[in-house]
Amino acid sequence: MPASENTYPLVLLTGPSGAGRSTAIKALEDVGFETIDNLPLGLLERLLSGEPLRQPMALGLDVRNRDFSRDALLSAMDIARAIPNAAADLLYLDCRADVLRRRYNETRRNHPMARQEDPTEGIDRELSLLSGLRNHADVLIDTSELSPHELRQAVQGRFSQLSDQAIGLTITSFSYKRGLPQGADIVIDCRFLHNPHWQEDLRALDGGDAAVGAYVAEDPGFVPFMTTAQQMIDGVLPGYIREGRSHLMIAFGCTGGKHRSVFVTETMAESLANRGWQVSIRHRELNRFASLPARRPICQEDGERTV
Repeated sequence: MPASENTYPLVLLTGPSGAGRSTAIKALEDVGFETIDNLPLGLLERLLSGEPLRQPMALGLDVRNRDFSRDALLSAMDIARAIPNAAADLLYLDCRADVLRRRYNETRRNHPMARQEDPTEGIDRELSLLSGLRNHADVLIDTSELSPHELRQAVQGRFSQLSDQAIGLTITSFSYKRGLPQGADIVIDCRFLHNPHWQEDLRALDGGDAAVGAYVAEDPGFVPFMTTAQQMIDGVLPGYIREGRSHLMIAFGCTGGKHRSVFVTETMAESLANRGWQVSIRHRELNRFASLPARRPICQEDGERTV
């Protein structure tokens, strides 16, 4: 979350071992955060009770700490949120258990909670210890299908200090067959639009191809739909900013997550970038991730941000 004057982001980062915490910490360090990994929770209050923050800070917290527990971490968040010049966020990196098992099997590493046992035992213990914690996260990133490069982009897109934007936006496409994206704030259904899947010459393409986009855009409902969606997003963003939200995920879904939702996501992301927002794009079913920088400044009127 970009800092306001004299206020700096303070990110407490946690999640199961193998979900990508080290990658995320490094990504934050690369965009100007002071980072400390594996900080004992008992030292957090002492660390933050000294001089006020002078730059963004990220703290990695995990089960390797002897005093780690769900309640202890929530108490740490209360301490962080009480720091006068800190804008505290709990970043939770989630990952499916089967993916964690595969990652440990591929790297042949010992799990920190099962040094002499099969990693599966440690994964199960750790997920039980973290149970319910993800529901308290301000920012939730599911890394199950993200490469390290994509995770870096996701983290930096949400917390980069290179923009003065007051909220980070992620626009994602998805397939209803595979369920809603985790962490989605606004979900919009595109399944009423013409479906390129039933066009033999378009079926193998995706929504990033011009021919698919032209076909979807010919639907008489497309322009009214996009206009209404843009107006709705324009209307809610100032409210989310006033509530102190640092990130908003808007998800567009269709049947397969390949054609209509991809084109709508690309179109909406382009529109938002042209209106001054820095946008991250995620095509879940295509396993693609990208970012669009803000194309022009957002207007300022009477000290308030407008869209």
